[in-house]
Amino acid sequence: MTVLGLAAPAQVRGESTEFRLLGPVVVHDGATGTGIVPSGPKQRALLAALVIHAGERLPVDRLVEELWGDRPPANAPNALQAHVARLRRLLPAPGHTWISTLPTGYLLTLGRASTDVARFTRLSAQGRAAVPDDPRYATELLGNALSLWQGPALQDSRQGPICTAEADRLEEQRLTTLECLYEASLNCGKNAEITSELERLTADHPLRERFYDLLMVALYRGGRQAEALGVYERARRRLVTTLGIEPGPALRCRIEAILNHSPALRAPRTRHPDLATEMAHLQTRIDQLVHDQEDLIRRVREARERR
Repeated sequence: MTVLGLAAPAQVRGESTEFRLLGPVVVHDGATGTGIVPSGPKQRALLAALVIHAGERLPVDRLVEELWGDRPPANAPNALQAHVARLRRLLPAPGHTWISTLPTGYLLTLGRASTDVARFTRLSAQGRAAVPDDPRYATELLGNALSLWQGPALQDSRQGPICTAEADRLEEQRLTTLECLYEASLNCGKNAEITSELERLTADHPLRERFYDLLMVALYRGGRQAEALGVYERARRRLVTTLGIEPGPALRCRIEAILNHSPALRAPRTRHPDLATEMAHLQTRIDQLVHDQEDLIRRVREARERR
């Protein structure tokens, strides 16, 4: 596939492998367009731990703890070796050395393969950087980053400290990306469109002050000052009751600004994107189309196989 003379990424030609952790642990085989799912929780946890520390040696004792906790089998190193052998047979590209055995551990080498975590991190960083100057572009980048999530990170593999810590880290990044997405949406003047979503987020994450802050701004810009003040009181009650603390400086400054009708609460003017930004915007759309095509090819193959 070629768009405006730009060659499509290698994954369209079925040449890439992607390890996916943003949801169920899956290996996407670009050669066949199918997803490979390790068959048991220990297999998935082992693969996830190796991917999280790709390029690093993971000692045997850390992997044993990840799979069995404080109740390892009698011959844990041999049991771990058996799991690694099964995982090697499962991974795509037979003959390619994904997992190396070292004297005191194992190492996964990505090579030309990728991870959805790396894609999410890149898109999120680009989107957050674009929020002040080009919020419309930022919303597209941040939306694309969040679309990579297929459920809670490592949702079927959080049985050990490595995967649990990584899942917590990724969830924090997801929430930060969401906050930036709604900030960019506010900067685009979409306060009415996002108010109900922010209401839901304050209910789902009642101790996260930034969602209250964004909701207060959305309500104020929609001419609903009394409701914005009510959101502050709701946040304050929850924080005092649950944590025994008052709202932080950012939320206190926001309520003062609302009470004083500060001009700073107005939506900022957005500049007209320059050619470089438009080209970057176009490339983002191309990347998304490529990703959508890849998923479509996979679904068609799976449908044919089920016949």
